[in-house]
Amino acid sequence: MDSLDTRLKILEPENKPLIELFNALAVAANEISVRISRGGDFGSIIGDENADGDAQKALDVLADEKFLEAATGSKVVAAYCSEEQDHAVILDESAPLVVAIDPLDGSSNIDVNVSIGTIISVLPNPGGDLQQAVIQSGERQLAAAFFVYGPQTTLFLTTGKGTDLFRLDPDVGIFVMIEEGVLIPEETSEYAINASNARRWFPPMQRYIGDLILGEEGPRERNFNMRWIGSLVADAGRIFNRGGVFLYPGDNRPNYETGRLRLIYEANPVSFLIEQAHGAATDGSNRILEIMPKAIHERVPFIFGSKVEVSWIANYEL
Repeated sequence: MDSLDTRLKILEPENKPLIELFNALAVAANEISVRISRGGDFGSIIGDENADGDAQKALDVLADEKFLEAATGSKVVAAYCSEEQDHAVILDESAPLVVAIDPLDGSSNIDVNVSIGTIISVLPNPGGDLQQAVIQSGERQLAAAFFVYGPQTTLFLTTGKGTDLFRLDPDVGIFVMIEEGVLIPEETSEYAINASNARRWFPPMQRYIGDLILGEEGPRERNFNMRWIGSLVADAGRIFNRGGVFLYPGDNRPNYETGRLRLIYEANPVSFLIEQAHGAATDGSNRILEIMPKAIHERVPFIFGSKVEVSWIANYEL
């Protein structure tokens, strides 16, 4: 089985910066995985809020520190943009890459031992004001990945040549490829959504989910199962494994009208991975990767997964 380094050299033989970056990020992910497995008071709130106004937990801060160290040490990153930072951290204006990252996705699940992860988007250095370097459409991404820290530590990675799945071998600290060219089934009978917000959804989403709940007696004429973990990387990992559709729509709560997940360092990298696995990703009607961001921490409704079901959702005029 190929290691991550070997696979990157096959995919990107001339792109040494990308290889250097992901080798460094993999070391950081290994360290975080080991720390998580040892346990500790990682779920405690440390009293601060991140750039999005969410309470920071100890592991949020640790993960951000480790990945910033990795980006710095790789010597190929011009600017590092994180959910945990108010502004981009400028590292080397002449370096070729820009990193946008959610260092610890799903941190609300730390205390209950549910899978959490790290989501990464890699963009070219556009020059100019590096505080705005990540304000690029998702189509400009050079690579995207997410690590999942669960019963196994895994990595989904794309450089635009398909999506590959790796697993950490804890004995040697190396990520080895376990599936090349992951493909998401086009059709599904499984969906993931936080149904506790049903009363707050806008009418099109209420109609769509209502039709699924009707099952065989409804317009879809078959039964659907609902799954919801509340950790984006865990829900996405399940969809890569067996298909499905994930929905985090906007709703009528204050500050949720345009969704909750961040476009640049959550929706864009996951969408790149999903499309490279023959799935689809939209905000309900528009392709995520075509949306031009206006701000670093911009939010967006996010729907992704099996291509046929994502198309069905668009028919409800979300």
